[in-house]
Amino acid sequence: MIDYISGKIVELSPTQVVLDNQGIGYSIEISLQTYASLENKQEAKLYIHHHIQNSSDVELYYGFSSKDERALFQLLISVSGVGVNTARVILSSFSADELRDAILSENVNAIKSVKGIGLKTAQRMILELKDKIVKGEGLAPDALFVADKNAVMEEAATALQMLGFSKPNISKALQQLIKQNPNAKVEELIKSALQML
Repeated sequence: MIDYISGKIVELSPTQVVLDNQGIGYSIEISLQTYASLENKQEAKLYIHHHIQNSSDVELYYGFSSKDERALFQLLISVSGVGVNTARVILSSFSADELRDAILSENVNAIKSVKGIGLKTAQRMILELKDKIVKGEGLAPDALFVADKNAVMEEAATALQMLGFSKPNISKALQQLIKQNPNAKVEELIKSALQML
């Protein structure tokens, strides 16, 4: 199984990249997130999901700039009714964190806003993926730390909202504080944010 392909970027479009690895050109399907991370670069390392379409025996490589995005992609295609193309469109519409937030907060309308996702599929995605995301599935091991940090930020944000502060101000303050102290506890974040807001 191919875990990743690295090489020189020969061609790049919002949906596809061709990587030259020792004289072999790999045509790789990508999301807009990955495209954005590859723009203006000469070389890339993409984490691969190898997909074989049973009906036509066509082999496709789907490439992701992070293991985190690939893990989410694989989680999405485990949902009945979500194929590889739909999963790619979803990951082009949301960042990994935005998608997790939409699923965890059961935001059917946000998920339904993605082209090709109807109400039933959006509900099925939430139903099938919410517990898996809570358990940390669909997260690359190096993203688990980020998830912990997000949980701390989320808890602090909720507390600050209850105190009457606006979401944009809270978000700005918390991001600044997390940059200064990535290991801050919820209480520390709230106390420091209160001094800033």
